[in-house]
Amino acid sequence: MNPALAFARSRNLPRAAAVSLVLALATTLLAGTQVEIPDFRHLVDYGVPVAAVVPVAFAVVLGSTLYSPMADLEHTAAQPLPLFRRLHLVALTLLAAALTALPMVTGLSADIAGTAARNAIGYLGLAGISARLFGSGLAWLLPLGTFGPTLLLGVAPDNTPEWWAWSIHPLSSSGSLVTAALLWLTALVLPDAPIRADEKAEA
Repeated sequence: MNPALAFARSRNLPRAAAVSLVLALATTLLAGTQVEIPDFRHLVDYGVPVAAVVPVAFAVVLGSTLYSPMADLEHTAAQPLPLFRRLHLVALTLLAAALTALPMVTGLSADIAGTAARNAIGYLGLAGISARLFGSGLAWLLPLGTFGPTLLLGVAPDNTPEWWAWSIHPLSSSGSLVTAALLWLTALVLPDAPIRADEKAEA
């Protein structure tokens, strides 16, 4: 079997891609819908297109494929698995970015599609960082952990996004683009978790 195909199948990538496609199709039907930001500190009237919110779901679903049920065995593999893991992240990002463009067929503007692609890149970066720091089974932790505070605390009293709430900024915000890119690049270059002593003995 092709090593790349085996790598993808071992992480249930086809199933995650199918679920993500369903999410993208649902987003296409709701392309004109806004998600109101229920900020707990101020009375604000700030909405974000649903297409720009769905990328966090892509990150959670596709991030689940960062988990390997055979991680211990992979430490002893002859193939260069760190390279496969990085290519895997690149493939997930390209897939998510392509899915964010799907709602354009029903009239979603290029600016909102670009915002969604930026968010997909940033949240997948967070998923990759979370997988490295907390274990691949917890890749969802940082995307959801940062998304909640963004929704609940991310709007300032003047009805504009807080500086740190990068995912609800418009595409024209250069800071949010840089943040998303840095998150993704950090996930790409972070080293794999070191092999535990008991795994070394087994190897």
